[in-house]
Amino acid sequence: MSSNTLPRKTNENESTAQFVGGASKVAGATLIGVLMLSSSLVAGALVGLAISFQNLPDVRILRNYTPSETTHIYDVKGKHLTSLHGEANREVVPLDEISPHLKRSVMAIEDSYFYAHKGVNITSTGRALKANFNRGETTEGGSTLTMQLVKNLFLSPERAFTRKLAEAVLALRVEQVFKKNEILELYLNQIYWGHNNYGAETASQSYFGKSVRDLNLAESAMMAGIIQAPEDLTPLRGDTKSATTRQHVVLQRMRELNWITAEEEKQARDYKIKFGKVTSFQGSEIPYVTEAIVKEVEKKFGRDALLKGGLRIQSSIDTKLQRIAEETVRQSYRSGADQMALVAVDPRTHYVKAMVGGIDYRKSQYNRATQALRQPGSAFKPFVYYAAFASGKYGPDSTIMDSPVGYPDGDEMYYPQNYDRSFAGAMSLRRALEMSRNVPAVRLGQEVGLNKVIEICRSLGIKSPIEPVISLPLGAVDVTPLEMATAYATLANNGWYSDPTLIVQVTDSKGGMVLDNRPKLRLVLDPWSAAATNELMQGVVNRGTATAAQLGRPVAGKTGTTSSEKDIWFVGSVPQLSTALWVGNDDNTPLGSGATGGMVVAPIWRDFMSQAVRDLPVESFRPPSDFQKP
Repeated sequence: MSSNTLPRKTNENESTAQFVGGASKVAGATLIGVLMLSSSLVAGALVGLAISFQNLPDVRILRNYTPSETTHIYDVKGKHLTSLHGEANREVVPLDEISPHLKRSVMAIEDSYFYAHKGVNITSTGRALKANFNRGETTEGGSTLTMQLVKNLFLSPERAFTRKLAEAVLALRVEQVFKKNEILELYLNQIYWGHNNYGAETASQSYFGKSVRDLNLAESAMMAGIIQAPEDLTPLRGDTKSATTRQHVVLQRMRELNWITAEEEKQARDYKIKFGKVTSFQGSEIPYVTEAIVKEVEKKFGRDALLKGGLRIQSSIDTKLQRIAEETVRQSYRSGADQMALVAVDPRTHYVKAMVGGIDYRKSQYNRATQALRQPGSAFKPFVYYAAFASGKYGPDSTIMDSPVGYPDGDEMYYPQNYDRSFAGAMSLRRALEMSRNVPAVRLGQEVGLNKVIEICRSLGIKSPIEPVISLPLGAVDVTPLEMATAYATLANNGWYSDPTLIVQVTDSKGGMVLDNRPKLRLVLDPWSAAATNELMQGVVNRGTATAAQLGRPVAGKTGTTSSEKDIWFVGSVPQLSTALWVGNDDNTPLGSGATGGMVVAPIWRDFMSQAVRDLPVESFRPPSDFQKP
């Protein structure tokens, strides 16, 4: 906590204790002597009563007291995305970052002798009662700031004489252990200001849309006045009359204390305040993303840390890409499908750069990018081709038969069919993937072993359940768009994988590192086989089923269309960005005859990626010749 004394407006090097003392001289030395003597006698009596309060809390625990604070989430460049908190929306700030105007305003109306007493000020209580009676309203508080602090931290709100005594005893103890500035800092960060705002910083942001360090005299006086009854005096419900009236009372009290001049009082009264808006429990502009971030943070640190820990979460999300993704999905919405999901992952880091979990979050909060398990269709085939290359038995130009074949499947036989129900005979693996032939994929799955294919999927980060069914090479498995984008990102990075994440780092409110989430890349695939798979997928875009995804730069990707057109996909990469795009219906009904990944989804993917990579240099995938063949 700050140890600096509170500065006077007219002389920043003069302590507030001296400032308050100067004001008190106006009342006369004799009166001060009587008041201080009375305070000392009462304080001494209360110290004696302390023996009767053996069960009161040890105020020294305040040394390690950490108030609950609001957690903030930012994008990768530091743009604020949303805030999270429990009941208390609070951001703790040091005393020297709080406007001197606010410090004086609060003391003037709540405890003008704060720097003179020892925690309890009986004469101040009597004077407050008399002043309030004469004015017909509450203009001064009887409790000191220290008493208010211990009441909020340690005691119940019940109105009882014994509680008031306990409050006084604890206040005396606090004043023995802590310096005045430390107590004032605790108070200003603890006090409730209405609208779930606790502490001066969040209240200032809410009422005036600015930091507490920037408050002027008019704003400070209004905030100080609100303390008395924040929910009744708030100016954010359309009626500012009560808050303004209370502000004038604070200013008048400051003038009486000679803490401001008559001219300063007039200027503050005449100042036109621009009000902010309630900041507690505000929603996010990109809720699918922020909710996914919340789930990831909560899994690592727990809900209490998330809502009360004052975490500063730097996410991996690029707001520019996110806006492009959202606009692409919005403009591409088609009546044939009621939902879409998009995930973009950086292959070099496996950071998630953009995520759209559905058409409209207001209508459905279900995040299809991370939660929906849908069949990928032929977009799964590259994993089978990689397995074939990694076996050492096949190369891109190896021959495979596209001809009728059957495999035992329980008590029946399974006969794979191509999409057009035809057979093309002998062809290269390169051509088979470019044209998305089903029979060659099933043959390869049987040759290399389905359990090997499943093992490779696990290496690629696919955690969804996978069964070794004969039709697995055709995408007979349920996966999420995030899993598909991550798997393709690993291929694009020649087999280097890191757990996909939405979080770059997490710090506490003071900047201390809580989580350094830099990528932990590890080689999980054979580089030659990954490069060969990328080469084949470039052919899919250049002359195969996904020519609609061409960007005028190297692209490796694959279409996916399930039987009856229930799920259609395109997943593709450039070396700097991998994006999975899914289109379908939540009720799993077909999209209609002819709805394919190449015809419907690839053009949407191209619309997003053409904007997303516009400012990125053109890069080529590393060819298989750069690596040693297994």
